Amino acid sequence: MSIEKIKFGTDGWRALIAERFTVENVARITLGVSAWLKLHFDQPTVVLGHDCRFAGELFAETIARILAREGVEVLMAQDFVSTPMVSLGTVSHQASLGIILTASHNPPGYHGYKLKGHYGGPLLPDGIAAVEQEIPDVSNYHHTGGTSLAEFIDQGKVKIVELEAEYLAKVRGSFDIDAIHQSNLHLAYDAMYGAGQRVVPQLLPKVRLFRCEHNPHFHGIAPEPILRNLGLYSSFIQAVGDLDCGLATDGDADRIGLMDGNGQYVDSHHIMLLLIHYLHHYKGWTGKVITGFSSTVKIAQLCKHYGLDLEVVPIGFKHICGRMLETDVLRGGEESGGFGVKGYIPERDGIWNGLVLWEFMATSGKTIRELIDEVYALVGSFAFQRIDLHLPETEKQAIVAHCKAGGFAQFGDLKVNRFEDLDGFKYYFNADEWVMIRPSGTEPVLRTYAEAGTAEKAAAILEATHQEMRQLF
Repeated sequence: MSIEKIKFGTDGWRALIAERFTVENVARITLGVSAWLKLHFDQPTVVLGHDCRFAGELFAETIARILAREGVEVLMAQDFVSTPMVSLGTVSHQASLGIILTASHNPPGYHGYKLKGHYGGPLLPDGIAAVEQEIPDVSNYHHTGGTSLAEFIDQGKVKIVELEAEYLAKVRGSFDIDAIHQSNLHLAYDAMYGAGQRVVPQLLPKVRLFRCEHNPHFHGIAPEPILRNLGLYSSFIQAVGDLDCGLATDGDADRIGLMDGNGQYVDSHHIMLLLIHYLHHYKGWTGKVITGFSSTVKIAQLCKHYGLDLEVVPIGFKHICGRMLETDVLRGGEESGGFGVKGYIPERDGIWNGLVLWEFMATSGKTIRELIDEVYALVGSFAFQRIDLHLPETEKQAIVAHCKAGGFAQFGDLKVNRFEDLDGFKYYFNADEWVMIRPSGTEPVLRTYAEAGTAEKAAAILEATHQEMRQLF
């Protein structure tokens, strides 16, 4: 029988529960983590947590027992927590590493294993690769018997920590929560049944709550706060009738989604621009802006307007985190809805960024749409569209090969006048319009993105692009 080599993806290792995400594979990874820790730290310590997914407690206990047995001190959350809570806890407890069991925004059948560096952000690629090298082919976890979790707790090798309380204290010390609470804003929050469900009601008791209860099945919907998954939330906002803004976060609460008071979706590109506008223009903060390759060109235009340096990196927050560790960054973020901001750890945090925006609204006295109009006055209006194509792997690879060979010179009537291939293939038609083709590295999916002045034009660009690709077969 062949042994599966475990490889971490863009953000952790993820697999279907009971198929590949098993106690045995979790144990194997943990032995690799333990070996890596003992190579790099004299007295390693790990902050450990799990989100709301099925069997999180079981897998967390597996990790805690193995680490304790291997001589690694474990600081373990008592109950489910968000990814940002583990990342923040890793810093506040000066731990060597953070481990969070989560599949983030993936469908309910999946679970995942994420590693966080001592600095409170994703473990960087070199560290991940080194951990992978230490993962054994078998763990023998089921054959060792041994000490129970309760015994390890009694021995002081596993300690229970209150990560949620620590997170709430950090938030209250960093935001003008009273200004938001005392404003006339009527706000809503959708946890999508995820790990952020207890946080917002403790901070802002008047906020209207939606899907803020424990449901490991996520009611059958992938807990990703994007337009296609937020239809019920949009209807809820419209039905309430007097709301000004709705925040949503994903399964582990590190990604943000946003609705205006009419239940209209505000995409991640607009959020990125709002964060830059508020932090620099209103608060007077400076620093470099880091953005992923698939982000709107309006970010470059806004940075030019404000005299801010911009750096574009490959897709994946680990690349943004790496730059945040090396230089002064005002805002780092990407199209998937994950943003890091100055004055915090180098980590994505949906609730934190939602509070930045709510503070912006409260202190300015303006609606989200009025604030977006301020940005439009500086860089012009725009729309973004994305369609993921599920294709046979042979067709996907043929299209990628055509891109690499420079085979696309135009899409429909739109002629390409500039091309970039930092992470995927991005074709510019003019200063404001482009299309991008990017293959998934893990599944037979080809991601296509387009930006234009209107949603209709962006959709037309994607249709023309798909037509050109179909002509290859």
